[in-house]
Amino acid sequence: MREMTVYGVSFDLVGKQPIVLLKTSDGDKVLPVWIGHPEAASILMKLQGQEPPRPQTHDLLADVIAQLDAEVVKVTVTELRESTFYASITLRRNGDEIDVDSRTSDAIALALRAGAKIYAADEVIEESGVVFEGDGAEIEARMPATSLADLDPEDFRRFLDTVSAEEFAQTLEEDELAEGDEDEDDEEEDEEEET
Repeated sequence: MREMTVYGVSFDLVGKQPIVLLKTSDGDKVLPVWIGHPEAASILMKLQGQEPPRPQTHDLLADVIAQLDAEVVKVTVTELRESTFYASITLRRNGDEIDVDSRTSDAIALALRAGAKIYAADEVIEESGVVFEGDGAEIEARMPATSLADLDPEDFRRFLDTVSAEEFAQTLEEDELAEGDEDEDDEEEDEEEET
C-alpha cells in the first residue's frame, strides 16, 4: 500500500468525464480515477478552498462523523474490478477501527474534508498507475488541462461512459512514446546543426 496525494481534477477531453489524479507520495506514478461530475465539483471546491453556503453531502458526512466522536483515519483505493475502482474508509471511534465500503470519489472527497491520508493498494497502482519520470510541471503538461468551469453544458452531458481507465492509460503511454520520438528527432536535428 502506498500513500497518495490528490494532484488535482482534470477532464478527459475524449470522453468528457472528470478524472481525479492521485499521485504517489514519492511522485513516480499517477493514478487516474474516472469520477462523476458532482464528486469532481466537491473535490475541486475543497482543493480550491471554497466553502458552500450550506453543507453539501461530503461536508455533511464529515460533520456527522465528527459529531459522533469518530474520525476518518484514512481512505484506501482497494481494488480495480471491471473498470471500477473500489475504496474503503477507515473510521476510528473509542479506539475501535471500522472499515466502510465506499465509492473512490466519495472517499477522496471525505478524506480532503477530514484531513485524512489517502492510500492505494500496490496491485491497483501496478495495474492502472501511469509512470512519470519528470517533475510536477511535466506531469501537469501531460495531463488534460481543461477546467470543468470552462465546459459547454451540452458537451458536459455527452460524456456517458465512452472511455475506460485502461484506454486513458494507453493514450498517455502512446503520447509519452510519441514525445520520446519527437525528443530523439530534436536531438538528431541539434547534432546535425552542430556538425
